[in-house]
Amino acid sequence: MYVALALLVSHAAALASPPDDSRALEGVETGRVIFDLNNDSPEALALYLQVIQETYEDLRDQGVEPDIILAFRGQAVTMVSRDRERFELTEFDHLDRIEALVGEFRDQGIRMESCGVATRLFGVDHGDLLPGITPVRNTFVSLTGYQAQGYAVIPIY
Repeated sequence: MYVALALLVSHAAALASPPDDSRALEGVETGRVIFDLNNDSPEALALYLQVIQETYEDLRDQGVEPDIILAFRGQAVTMVSRDRERFELTEFDHLDRIEALVGEFRDQGIRMESCGVATRLFGVDHGDLLPGITPVRNTFVSLTGYQAQGYAVIPIY
């Protein structure tokens, strides 16, 4: 009886405290991560960018300095361009949210890249990319380089 009560109290105490990432972050001072963004929907990209913003804040709140890079490739490069002619009016709210988040990331010092291969294939002019996004020759190459430098690569498709 006492064992069951102790387990119940222990379980309740565990539920009462908010979850954290202390085990995973033990000894980690800098969170080096590159997000490989290859979405085909403005709604999905806006959602994932919001989660990345939350991840940035979660790292900071748990005492880890975020070192984050966003690599836009595939159709995602079309969604970080000021040219909206290829989109439906119903997608503009999501594109507005993407633009706002890109601005926040820029202000936070988060590095952002767009794939030169994707911009060529999807007809995106580098001059139309949102401020703060730097075109690179090939994000497969930059992903390889950043991973070799110790960045965790998180694919988001």
